[in-house]
Parts: sequence; structure tokens; C-alpha cells
Amino acid sequence: MLTPDLFGEIDPPQRLLMGPGPVNAHPRVLRAMSADLLGQFDPEMTGYMEQVMALYRPIFATQNRWTFLIDGTARAAIEASLVSLLTAGDTLLVIDFGRFGLLLREIGERIGAKVEMLSVPWGETVPMDRIAAAIERSGPRVVATVHGDTSTTMAQPLEGLGELCRAAGAFSYVDATATLGGMPIEADIWGVDVVTGGLQKCLGGPSGSAPITISDRAAEHIFARRHVEQGIARADIANGTGKRIASNYFDLAMVMDYWSEKRLNHHTEATTMLYGARECARVALGEGLEARFARHAAAGRAVVAGARALGLTVYGDDRFRMTNVTGILIPQGVDGDAVRRRMREDFEIEIGTAFGPLTGKIWRIGAMGYNAMKHKVLITLGALEAVLRAEGFACEAGAGVDAALRSYEA
Repeated sequence: MLTPDLFGEIDPPQRLLMGPGPVNAHPRVLRAMSADLLGQFDPEMTGYMEQVMALYRPIFATQNRWTFLIDGTARAAIEASLVSLLTAGDTLLVIDFGRFGLLLREIGERIGAKVEMLSVPWGETVPMDRIAAAIERSGPRVVATVHGDTSTTMAQPLEGLGELCRAAGAFSYVDATATLGGMPIEADIWGVDVVTGGLQKCLGGPSGSAPITISDRAAEHIFARRHVEQGIARADIANGTGKRIASNYFDLAMVMDYWSEKRLNHHTEATTMLYGARECARVALGEGLEARFARHAAAGRAVVAGARALGLTVYGDDRFRMTNVTGILIPQGVDGDAVRRRMREDFEIEIGTAFGPLTGKIWRIGAMGYNAMKHKVLITLGALEAVLRAEGFACEAGAGVDAALRSYEA
């Protein structure tokens, strides 16, 4: 057991995080997070909150008023969304093509929902006609899906999902944790009701704050379930007639009342994380979203080209691959964990392992946010080549880096 002898100041290694997330945070984000704290009702603080709402609307490609932050990791926003949309006994249809589809089922079951799964093998995505048939068959209250599932590196096409759900009287939820800020998220064009994200991947920040956007239609449903806790009840905030949301912390009705002009004292805002989320959005919008998406796509293509030039097989369907995370099959006879260890110990580079049925079968290389840069991709591929050769895998010297360079130049 460790003894509390102060341990010394935190001084982590300067590691290049090229896995599926988290990635290295942008220096501007870290600097913003070192600013002084403010009280949660300070006019400067509430002004920053209004700025955050305005900054994230274009990132979600939405006009939704209710675009704000959930205090907690990306999973906090996922759970807040589902617990605020669903009640026990409601039907939740999960579009499942990886680990995080299974997470949506897990959360739905804990709420007490009746969960229907529309599942495909890992490495595939779900055609919209199958989604339409499943909605007609199950009559769900909520249809939930992941956009880009880092466990399989696949991105689910979502155009038309919102229209299908609205026609059936269902709400739609999309987990865009791994793609927000790196691939186009079109909340209004898709017509989806709730989309959530995270900072620690394409947005180039730390985990701990989760952007969310909510349609007026979904907001009306959530506010109908508003039951303000007794200790902060106010005469100007009326309770709804619907069933009380089953979580206090993740009660979106009360959180939204804090982010509104009501400024309900629900919980103390995570000031430092708000600063970081604000700067993540400023960096993204300052770069320009189209340029940012192109940068991520170029980095992803380079990783794929480099891996294939080294004689490695890229996992999944090229048509539906996430631009920011690439799965690579571990060659027969190569110790995948040893490769990851040597990448970390010899080159200070982290690449990812895998989950579930892909455990021990693929590596995952992420190039996103502050790390979706040409030199970082080239350094990673050069290190991977060196480690593979040291582990006895035959590959042409320099082939991966050369192919990635050609990809960038094309």
C-alpha cells in the first residue's frame, strides 16, 4: 500500500497519444484552463456560459437554443440524455455496431426501459432501411445510436434518421463523442433530437466536459418531466406533469434551467472545464470546420496508406471508416501487446488496443484534434515500422512513411 508522503509534483512523460482517445490537448486549451475561478452566478461566468452556447451551435451545425455543456465525461452526457428522455417501461431501440452500442443498451436497462437491439457484426454499419423496419416493428420512444464507434472504427451514416423517428413519434439520440469537431456533425440536417460529444478526441481537450445539443421538441418533452428538488424550488419555476427524471445530477430539466436566464442553482458549474470547452470551440472555429474536417481526413488517409505499405491489413469497410481512428489487424505471429509496449517505452507513443471480439486482434491508431498533424502521423508510422521489424515482422524500410507522404501530396 502506498503511503501518503506527498509523492512529489506531477510530472508526466511527454507522450504522444495516438490511440483512440484521449489525445494530447491543444496548448491553448490548457492555458485557458489555468485561468482564475469565478462564482457560478458571477456575470462574467454566466457571460462565458452564453458564449459557450453560441460557440457550440456551429460545431453541432444547429440552431438549437439548448446547446450547452454537461459537467462530466462524455458518458455523463450520454446518460443525462437517455435518463431524461426515457422512463421505466419505455422502449429504447439501439442501433448497435460496436462496444458503445452495448453501452447504450446498458444505460437503457438501468433506467428500466425495454431495450430492442438492431445489431450487426463489428466492422459493419446499419443500412437505413433496416433502421426503418426496426422502428416500425418496435415502436420505440427513443432511437439511440453512436455516430463513430472507436471500438470498431466505423462511422454510422445518419442522414434521414431524424425524419424516420419523427414520423414514428420517437425521439432520436446520437452519441458523437468520437467525431465531434473532426467529422461533420449535422444535427439540423439529420433532424435528430439530441446529440452529445466529448472534448478528449477531435476537439483536442481533456475529458471532463461534454457538449450537448437538444431540439425544441425534445426540450419540451424534458421540461414536461421537470421536478425541481425541494431545497432549490422557486415560485417562478413550475414542475411538469410528467414522471420525474430518475437522476438528480443528470436531470436535464434542472441543468437547462441553470443554463437559462432562470440560473437555477442546480450544481456548481465546473468552471475550469467550461474554460477548456470554450477554448476547444474557439480553436476549432478559428481553424474553420471544413479545413478541420479535411485535416482529419488527410491524417486518416495517411495512416491507412502507411499501414498498407508496411504490409498490414486495415480493419473494416473503407466506405464507412471514421477519418480519425484506424483499426489495423495484428499480423499472425506478432505480439500485439509487445508492440504497444515498445512504442510507448522506446518512442513515447501510445497506440490503442481493442475490446470485446476484437481483443488481441487489432491495434487502433488515432490521429485527431491536436494530433491530426502530418509530422505526428509520420513519426508514429516510422516508430511502428521500427518496432515491427524489431519484433520480427518483415516490412520494407521507410515504406510506411513514404506512402503516407505520397498520400498527403496527392
